[in-house]
Amino acid sequence: MRRSEIREHIFKLVFCGDFHSQEELPQQMQSYFEELAEATEEEHSYITDKVGRIEERIPEIDGRINEVAQGWKTQRMGKAELAILRLAVYEMLFDEAVPLKVAINEAVELARKYGGDDSPSFVNGILAKLA
Repeated sequence: MRRSEIREHIFKLVFCGDFHSQEELPQQMQSYFEELAEATEEEHSYITDKVGRIEERIPEIDGRINEVAQGWKTQRMGKAELAILRLAVYEMLFDEAVPLKVAINEAVELARKYGGDDSPSFVNGILAKLA
């Protein structure tokens, strides 16, 4: 699986986290992976670990987003855009294996695919302020 595909699966699971409690998340992830036959054990482990690290840091990540999002606090953001931002901000601040420009570009691509018409520019604007 390509890195962008792995990132897309991570995004989907972070998105799912907004609709389920922390206690339900492991079961939701298990159900997700049962449908994702193409993932190797290594990819499964990588995705699971990264989602867990993002979930642990959501209060900190949301705080950073709220610092720069003028008029658009995380509570008002669309769920897809928020999940994309959480993933990108995590990669920008805490994942040294992901270059800054890659995190931003991949987030904009996810916004094009899963967000509304204004999502790519919104995501890019927030992330540019954090870069």
